[in-house]
Amino acid sequence: MNDAALVYPMGALVALTVFVLVTLFRRRVGAVRTEQVPAKYFRVYQGAAEPEASAQASRHFTNLFEAPTLFYVACVAAIATHQATLVMTVLAWAYVLARVVHAWIHLGANRLTPRIRIYGVSWLVLVAMWITLLVNVASR
Repeated sequence: MNDAALVYPMGALVALTVFVLVTLFRRRVGAVRTEQVPAKYFRVYQGAAEPEASAQASRHFTNLFEAPTLFYVACVAAIATHQATLVMTVLAWAYVLARVVHAWIHLGANRLTPRIRIYGVSWLVLVAMWITLLVNVASR
């Protein structure tokens, strides 16, 4: 398998992050335009309550810089150690798919039970990526 194959799922997760950033920006601008929150709130995030829709997008955007960092590191480590196997690539795409579904739920209806379940699935895939990487590197 080509080591560069893992660059594509990483790029897809970056694209998801950009999409969430644009969603966040649009929701915040919309909240100011509809006078749900004064523009000055966003200077220091005090003095008002952020509307739920933009707070949701803000939390989701922040979340994309938490657990996914372990995803990026696993992919880069697999590339660096020449362990970008078919299994790693499939797991990487599964992780991205789980994160896309999680974003769709969180930024949409935000139903807690399916959101928790898909978030858990994403963590299981991430752990599987790390176990696969560690086993492959150890067996070299």
